Amino acid sequence: MGRTWIKSSRSGGNSGNCVEVAVGEAVVPVRDSKRAGNGPVIEFTRAAFAAFLGGVRVGRDV
Repeated sequence: MGRTWIKSSRSGGNSGNCVEVAVGEAVVPVRDSKRAGNGPVIEFTRAAFAAFLGGVRVGRDV
């Protein structure tokens, strides 16, 4: 079974300039929607991804 990828609600709709993450994983894979299926996937631990999102929310450089 393949991954279920989701886009941010702030990604700009159908413009294609989006970052996608997969859900239901032990790690959090991230990819560029413009290259979905044939581009690189970066995988973060859940803790690292949570720290990244926390930093983004408060405007820190992470």
